[in-house]
Amino acid sequence: MKTLNSSPIFLPISIGNIKLKNRLVVAPMVTVYCDQDGMATERFIAYHEVKAKGGWGMIIVEDYAVDPLGRGFWTPGLWKDEQIQSHLQLTERIHKAGAKIIAQIYHSGRQTTSLVIGEQPVSASPLPDPILGQIPHELTISEIKKIVSKFGNTALRAKKAGFDGIEVHGGHGYLIAQFMSKYSNKRCDEYGGSLENRIKFPLEIVKDIREKCGADFMIGFRISGDDKVPGGRTIEETKAIAIQLEKHGVDLLHISAGTYESVWAIIPPLNINPGWIVDYAEEVKKVVNIPVMTVGRINDPFLAESILLSGKADLVAMGRASLADPDLPNKFAQGQSDDIRHCIGCQQGCLEILFKNEPIRCLVNPVLGFEYLNEFKKTDNPKKITVVGGGPAGLEAARTAALAGHRVTLYEKTDHLGGQFAVAAIPPSKGDLSAIVSWLAHQVKKLGVNVIFDTEYTSEICTRENPDLVIVATGSVHCTPKITGIDRENVVTATEVLLGKVSTKDKVVIAGGGQVGCETAVYLASLGKQVTIVEMLPTLASDEELTRRIFLMKAIKDSDIECFTETKIKGIDVECVQCETCNKPIEITAETVVLALGMQPVNTLAKELDGKVPIKVIGDAVEARDALEAIREGFLAACRA
Repeated sequence: MKTLNSSPIFLPISIGNIKLKNRLVVAPMVTVYCDQDGMATERFIAYHEVKAKGGWGMIIVEDYAVDPLGRGFWTPGLWKDEQIQSHLQLTERIHKAGAKIIAQIYHSGRQTTSLVIGEQPVSASPLPDPILGQIPHELTISEIKKIVSKFGNTALRAKKAGFDGIEVHGGHGYLIAQFMSKYSNKRCDEYGGSLENRIKFPLEIVKDIREKCGADFMIGFRISGDDKVPGGRTIEETKAIAIQLEKHGVDLLHISAGTYESVWAIIPPLNINPGWIVDYAEEVKKVVNIPVMTVGRINDPFLAESILLSGKADLVAMGRASLADPDLPNKFAQGQSDDIRHCIGCQQGCLEILFKNEPIRCLVNPVLGFEYLNEFKKTDNPKKITVVGGGPAGLEAARTAALAGHRVTLYEKTDHLGGQFAVAAIPPSKGDLSAIVSWLAHQVKKLGVNVIFDTEYTSEICTRENPDLVIVATGSVHCTPKITGIDRENVVTATEVLLGKVSTKDKVVIAGGGQVGCETAVYLASLGKQVTIVEMLPTLASDEELTRRIFLMKAIKDSDIECFTETKIKGIDVECVQCETCNKPIEITAETVVLALGMQPVNTLAKELDGKVPIKVIGDAVEARDALEAIREGFLAACRA
């Protein structure tokens, strides 16, 4: 019988002159953990060190800028010698923890703005990035040569800083990709036109790195297999480029997808199937002899194992999976796969925050980005702790408190755990959200938390049990504003619909076009209902994360859902909804009206217990928000118990 340690995941592999202990790689992800001058901070080092201790074979550290004017975020930098020492501390600690580490080096080109770099961006051609909109300066031949040299100099600094190699970032629409793709390169000189001309820039970079760093220094190259934009590069051109990269001395090819215009492909949300671009790596493997690495929403070691067994790739990069659980390799090797905390593709902490140029976080892993603070400690003074509410915040509080050594009881007034997340997982393409609930439920059971269902916690129960601390995580409920007819029998809430507690008739009006309303509309349309959305704001789903919103809006369009924006509901009748839009009254036929007009906290228990027992109020019970904040608050409440 095959043991886990005989899995292809744990077979060593050589890349150039370095040997990895296994095939699992931490993909490069922008963190904004360095300081504004690109120096490695303790926060940055500790974040990577935890992954190295977690058993990953290699860590690729993100976007080391070759020039401060080539940064799209406050990324790390090795554009000057003064930065070497801080990053040497990083590599020393990673090596001590047992992993290899390489630096991804890049220039953002047009995928930045003057707000970040203080100057006009540059690119192959003076075409603005469709997302950021700023017209870049078209690089001259002499300027191109200078940037080539900067890549080589940065690689040499990486070598001096102790990195085992570098990865040239030629993907995701950054400067090198801008030269390689007809989508962004409209030049008519030696760097434009034919494929041979368009790949001259990256080949010159590889040559310069090799000359400066030596034949034994590992060079990887990341490339988008498909730009996923009109007129962009597809897999066939990528294969042709891969052949030339190998001939010019590249040791590893890392096959991704997308540009900023197709950012959903760079960082695929839960709407995208796991392992969705593995076939790109397989295609590249057919034409090269060097190792090929795949990436792209691979969040489970069993999936990684299948990819390796199928021969589609030699290594598997798991970026956001490593955010969710930095110990994933060790847990899998030890037969503890049920303890692995999976990425759910929510994008709330790792992408939505990132585009504000703020340090990333993780919804399912409340420690991410805070590793350097050492917030969790085992208690020397076990307490009797009651957690009220079995949503994500309450479950995380119960888990952390029990893990710390406290005696924990959790009360849930319904017959199931999950709170709003149990509801949020129901609409199409959102099933991954249930993974965090099932993981937390498994952990609290494993840790011996006493879970009591179908019981509403009261002041009387509190008096009888006399806990040392009550953590109130009672969540939120739907807002019911003062609208004429809102109490009619044909008016229900989105939660009731999604949980299957009520049925709707065929013609449905969704009152509220935020994320919840739009997702409920798509769900009902999938059941054959005729659905109309009414929203007061100018846009629908304005509270939804960027990449997920792209798919949600497409689903609304494909489902033929009628939408009224800048429209206010004035009253609800038996067969219609009275609305006002542009100061004109309209009536919309509605046999059922579904309320999705926002959420409001349930905090009556906190008021009842105030002054009687020590309490901490967390999550939506404080204010209706997303689970990113709620789970973090649950963790901290238990740590500070």
